[in-house]
Amino acid sequence: MRLPPLNALRAFEAAARHEGYIAAAEELHVTRGAISRHIKLLEDHLGVQLFRRHAKGVALTEAGRNLQPVLERAFFDIATGVERISRDAQELRILCPPATSLRWLMPRLDDFRTCHPDIRVRLTTDFHTPSGFDNTEYDIGFSVSNWPRNDARIAVEPLFPVIMTPVCTPALAESLRASGPEGLADTTLLHDTPRRTDWRDWLATFPVSGVSETTGDTFPNLDMAVKAAVIGAGVVMADLALCRDELESGALVAPFPDLACQASYGDVCLVGERSRWEDPKVRLFRDWARKAAQADRDRLQHADAGSGMERGAKGLR
Repeated sequence: MRLPPLNALRAFEAAARHEGYIAAAEELHVTRGAISRHIKLLEDHLGVQLFRRHAKGVALTEAGRNLQPVLERAFFDIATGVERISRDAQELRILCPPATSLRWLMPRLDDFRTCHPDIRVRLTTDFHTPSGFDNTEYDIGFSVSNWPRNDARIAVEPLFPVIMTPVCTPALAESLRASGPEGLADTTLLHDTPRRTDWRDWLATFPVSGVSETTGDTFPNLDMAVKAAVIGAGVVMADLALCRDELESGALVAPFPDLACQASYGDVCLVGERSRWEDPKVRLFRDWARKAAQADRDRLQHADAGSGMERGAKGLR
């Protein structure tokens, strides 16, 4: 059966809910006569009478009482669905690891909000997997480019490289400079994950006699490991981009600024499902993040696996 006109259905639903034509007309911003004509059109379409007219107004017939809850549910579902779609279109759900959130994204996020005030940002740091996209709850996320995804549905956009070098307090750095890198063997190594990939990567590039990544203290994330280094607990493998504040303030310094290398897990990057990669809100965030990361790319562009690090790490001296 061909569906009745939408305006006729809306007029009937409003009139049935208000139990009269006048209130329905006021709600829909039309005349009482327009409500009457729409309902007559609907009755002709259905071949049944929906209202009984009497001296005091109108009353629903049995057919009208049966139709009212059907339309009430339908219009409620339509309104709810449209509101949800509109809300989702204006809400950007970002997944980001804790250290990257605290040290890179959050200090810059107000700029994105200022540039795009119509987009509501919902940031989550509950990072279960490096890819973070085992479901469709998030629109975009931060990860590392060399994580083995093997999933053509996931798009990846690098932002800046992860360049690492050991850092510590100025007092400890002075002692290490006197002894050379071999002095690390008598120093507590601080690891930003229990996997110890930070020091493993560095020692693979710069083998130091007597130093092993199997020693030292482990932490659940970079932020905690860096804080431990700041209080003098040992030497942490610093990400030059994410640890920039401590390095520029002098709270941490690099005893061997020329000994820096790129992490094996690749660049900090954006990841997301290809199906929504070109969504307007995702595209706006991608463009903004790429521009926000330009300074880090420029500063680290000459960093290359332990060579040419004089320029890349000059700010750490």
